[in-house]
Amino acid sequence: MRSAFLSLSTVAAAALCIAACASPAAADAVPVRLAPVEQKDVPVYLDYVGTTEAPRNIVVQAKASGFLEKQVVPDGSDVKAGDLLYRIDPRDYQAALDQTMAQAKRSAAALEYARVAQGRSQTLVGRGAVSKDAFDLANSNLRQAEAAAAVDEAATRTARLNLSYTEVRAPFAGRLGRSQAFEGALIVANNTVLNTLVQLDPLNVVFNPSENDLAAIQKQQSQGATPAEVRVGDNDDALKGSLTFLDNTVDRASGALAARVTIANPQKRLLPGQFVHVRLFVGELRDALLAPQTAVGSDQLGKFVYVVSADNKAIRRRVTLGAARDAFVIVTRGLAAGDRVIVANLQRLSDGSEVSVDASDKPTQ
Repeated sequence: MRSAFLSLSTVAAAALCIAACASPAAADAVPVRLAPVEQKDVPVYLDYVGTTEAPRNIVVQAKASGFLEKQVVPDGSDVKAGDLLYRIDPRDYQAALDQTMAQAKRSAAALEYARVAQGRSQTLVGRGAVSKDAFDLANSNLRQAEAAAAVDEAATRTARLNLSYTEVRAPFAGRLGRSQAFEGALIVANNTVLNTLVQLDPLNVVFNPSENDLAAIQKQQSQGATPAEVRVGDNDDALKGSLTFLDNTVDRASGALAARVTIANPQKRLLPGQFVHVRLFVGELRDALLAPQTAVGSDQLGKFVYVVSADNKAIRRRVTLGAARDAFVIVTRGLAAGDRVIVANLQRLSDGSEVSVDASDKPTQ
C-alpha cells in the first residue's frame, strides 16, 4: 500500500514538472490589452488661462440733487436697459417746471398780441394812418415776442429734463452691486455714488497669447471668425464665443500680447474677475495619428509606446507627441495608421518582454 502511494506521488510530481518545463514563456507572459492607432482630421486648439471682464462697468450717479426718496430695485438685481433704479425727491424740479411752463404761456400770449398788432400796423401804414416808425416798432415787438417765446420753450425743456434726472435709470442691461446711498440721504448731482452696474451678457475674457502663437491665430483670422470656448473647470460645459480683439503690439518683457474673447453668458454663470480656461480654435490637422494617452510611457530619453510583434513580444518605440485631445494624444512621429499599441500593464513591461494578448484584442482573420 505504501509503495502504491509513493508511485502516485511520483507520477503527479513528474506531470507538474513536465507542464512547467513545456511552457515557461506562457507562465512569464504579461497579460496586455491593445488599442489601434487612429488616423483622422482633428481640430487644432491653443489653450490659455484668462480673466473675465465686463464690457461695460460704470458707477451709477445722479444728475439731480436732492433727498433720495426710494431705491426701487434691491442690491444685486439683474436689470434691463431703462429700468428705474433710484428716485430722488422731485418736488423742487416739478415746481421749477411749473414755473417755466407758466412763463411760456405768458410769452405765448404776448406773442399772439404782437402778431395781431403787427398785422394791424401793416394794414394802416399802407393807408397812411400809421407812421413808418410805429410800423417798425410793431415789427420789433413781434420779433422780441418770438424770441421770448423761444427762450421760454427752451427753459421748459430744460426744466422737464432736470425733472427726469430725479429718476435714475439703467443705461444698459446688467447687474447692480451694493448700494452706496440710502433712502433719505442727500444726493449731490454728479458727485454722490449710488451704486455700480456691470454688463454680464455678453462677457469678455482677456488673456495673453505668446508671440509664437501669433502666426496661427492670424492665419485663422484671415479665414473668418476665430471660434473660442471658455470653461471654469474641466468638467463644466463650455461657453461659446469668438476672438474679438488682438492687440497691435507685443510686450517686450513677456513676449506676449493682449487678446480678448467675447462669449454669450445668458445664464450669468460667469462674473467679472474670474479665472477661466480659454480654448482658441486655430485650424484643423489633416490625417493626424491618435494614440490613447494610457499607451504612452516616459523615461529619461523621452516618450515611448509598446507595440506587439508577431511572436508576441513587446517592442518599445520612441514617439514624438503633439497636443492632447481628450483621452488621446496626437503622435507626430514613431507610429503609423493601423498600429496597435499596448494600453495596460506598461509598468511590468520592458523592451522584448513576452506578452499575452487578450483574446478580444486579437485581430480577426
